[in-house]
Amino acid sequence: MNNSSPLGNRDLIRAINRSIILNTIKTYGPIDRAQVARVTGLSPATVTGITSELIETGLIFEKAPGDSRGGRPPILLAINPKGGYVIGIKLMEDHALGALTDLEATVIAKDQVQLPDQSATNVIRMLARLVERLISKAGIGKKKLIGVGIGLAGIVDFERGLLRQSPFFGWRDLPIRELLQPHVKVPIYLDNDVNTLSMAEQWFGAAQGIEDFLTLTVGRGIGLGIVANGRFYRGTGGGAGEFGHTLVDPDGPICDCGKRGCLETYVAYPGLLRDAQLFNPNIKTMDELLDLNEKMDPEIISVLRKAGDLLGRSVANLINLLNPKLIIVGGEGVGLGKNFFDPMQSAIQKYSVSEMFRDCQIRIEPWGDDAWTRGAASLVLRQLFENPVHQSEFNFFQGS
Repeated sequence: MNNSSPLGNRDLIRAINRSIILNTIKTYGPIDRAQVARVTGLSPATVTGITSELIETGLIFEKAPGDSRGGRPPILLAINPKGGYVIGIKLMEDHALGALTDLEATVIAKDQVQLPDQSATNVIRMLARLVERLISKAGIGKKKLIGVGIGLAGIVDFERGLLRQSPFFGWRDLPIRELLQPHVKVPIYLDNDVNTLSMAEQWFGAAQGIEDFLTLTVGRGIGLGIVANGRFYRGTGGGAGEFGHTLVDPDGPICDCGKRGCLETYVAYPGLLRDAQLFNPNIKTMDELLDLNEKMDPEIISVLRKAGDLLGRSVANLINLLNPKLIIVGGEGVGLGKNFFDPMQSAIQKYSVSEMFRDCQIRIEPWGDDAWTRGAASLVLRQLFENPVHQSEFNFFQGS
C-alpha cells in the first residue's frame, strides 16, 4: 500500500464528491437524495451515481420512505453500521488493547495481548495476532475488515506511518505500518494516542461541532491533542502536543526525555509517586497512593494539590496561547479526583486571561479502555468518511 499515491484529476474529483456525499449521509442521515444534493451543492445525477456505488459497496443502504408532502415519498439513505468493520489498537508499554467496531464506532469485540518481549519484531507479531483474534472473536469474515488504526505515545509521523520516537520502547524511526502491513493486508493508520482521542471526541464525543478544542490526558505521562479551525495540528513532523515536555524548572528532576524539569516530572504518575514517597517511603504503587487519597491522607492531599495547581498554571498558558472553546481532560489520571482537579481549575481561572477563560469550558471526562481503542478506530473511520485521497486505499473503492 502506498498511502501517498496521487489520484488522477478525474478520479480525485469523483473521490472528493464521494467523500462529501458519504460524510453528508453520516452527518444528516437518514436523508433522501434530493436533500443530499441541496446540502452538498452537487447535481442530482452525481448524487444518484455515487449513492448507487455506495449502496453496492454496502456502506449505505436505503431505508423506508420518508414523509411525503404529496406524490411519491422519498427513499431515505443512511450509513450501514455493518457495512464494514475497523480495528482500533492502543499500544502501551507492556500490553496492547484492541477493539473491533462497526462503522458507528460501536464496539463489537475486545481483546488484549501482553508484551513481555518488547523487541520491535515481537511487538509487530503480537499486534498481528491481536488483529486475528479480534476478527475471530467478532465472527466476521476477513474481507469485512476495512482497516486498522493504532494509537501510541510518542512522536508519530501520521502520513508515513512512522514512529519517530517512543518514550516506552526506546524505538526511533520505526516504520510500524510498513512492518505490520504484510500481516494484516488492509490499510493501517498510525497516530499519537491523544490525537486519536481527540478524533473520537470530535466525531462522537463532547467536541462534536466544536472547531477549536484541546484534549489533555493525565496518567503515566501528560499528553495533548490540538484541534484548531476543525483541523488536527500535528506540527511539521508529528511532534505537536508534547505538552508534558514543556519546561517548568531547568534545575528540576530528570525526565524520560533526557531533559530536566519537564511538566511531566511533576504531575504525571511517576512524579506523583516520587513526591509521595518523600512523606511515606512505603508507597510503592499508584493504587496505594490513590487509596490514601480516598482516605484523605493530608500528606498525599498536599502532593496532589501542589501538582494540580502546577498543571493548572500550564493549562492557563495554553488557553492564553490558543484560545480554545473546550478543553477535555481525561486519561487514567481522572481518578486523582477533586484533590488534584480543584486546584487545577482554580489555577486555570487565576492565570488565564479573563476573556479567554470565559470563552473556554473545562470538562473532566470519565475514562476507560474503550476510549483509547475507539479513538484508534476513529483513525480509520475518518479516512473512510472524510479523506478522499486515502479513500482510494480501501478495497471497495479500488477501481471505482
